[in-house]
Amino acid sequence: MNSNWKNFLLAEHALFDNDDDAVFLPSGQEADQRIYPVAHLAVLTVAGSDAAKFLQGQITCNINDVTDIKSSLGAMCNPKGRAIATFLLVKNADAFLMILPKELLEPVKKKLQMYVLRANVSLTDSSDRLCLIGLSYGASASGKTSEQSFATSRQDSITVDFQGRCLIIADADKAQAFWSEQLKLGFQPDNSAQWRYLDIVSGIPWLTAQTSEEFIPQMLNLDKLGGISFNKGCYTGQEVVARTHYLGKAKREMFVAEGKDLTPPEANSNIIDDSSGTAQTIGKVLCAASGQEGCKMLVILQVADTPAYRLKLENNAEITVLSH
Repeated sequence: MNSNWKNFLLAEHALFDNDDDAVFLPSGQEADQRIYPVAHLAVLTVAGSDAAKFLQGQITCNINDVTDIKSSLGAMCNPKGRAIATFLLVKNADAFLMILPKELLEPVKKKLQMYVLRANVSLTDSSDRLCLIGLSYGASASGKTSEQSFATSRQDSITVDFQGRCLIIADADKAQAFWSEQLKLGFQPDNSAQWRYLDIVSGIPWLTAQTSEEFIPQMLNLDKLGGISFNKGCYTGQEVVARTHYLGKAKREMFVAEGKDLTPPEANSNIIDDSSGTAQTIGKVLCAASGQEGCKMLVILQVADTPAYRLKLENNAEITVLSH
């Protein structure tokens, strides 16, 4: 995290347990419009005259669909078609900004560097230069993200629309000015963890070190989110991703689920179905977080007869599927 940005947030009464989590004490005033430091995501800049061609051969989304006014989710896969990381890809002049979980930036950078060879491509960790801010606009912020999301605009900073929410990308000085302006407009500071919670409710499938290389992109609903192109040509893992698409839907897919009065389970926790009287493991937890409406999680489940399942975690805590 940029030190000037962190010092600014500290002056705005943020508390930090670590650089990934900023916490604000309740102000006593409730506002629908909220503003969040998004500190758990990082920015990898891919630049150079060959950047677009290079990325086209490494990622699931079509680089030609990423423009000044449209960003895209996507994934980078291993040769077996398993997603190493998911990301939001944003065009910035002649470069591309890959927004992804901080813990996966270095592994992704290292993997990409292996394929650069003689291409005119540079890979730069821009997390210390660029700051990420989330905005939410009340009830609409909790809706599912769709393929039509991620419209992008530019003024003093880059704004990516998440339908009811926005992600702002700006350098430290502009981030501070933007934050101060939003407070004047009535936005209330909120915790970084709440932004992660909203991402889960919206169905944004961020991976972690624990879930990297566990799932093919369709299991993460990236096809439904516009993060996979089936006509762009070859990329690492493309054969497996394409075969899954053309031979029928994936046997497992991602769902939003909840648990009442539940401590968020760890990533990759087993999900068990005991509707038949014999407990069977039928899925995994992708990620989970607690918010004002309880514990929400993204889960990867076998898709057959999902509504008939009676789901629980290994500790016997029951969970309920909310949406697909």
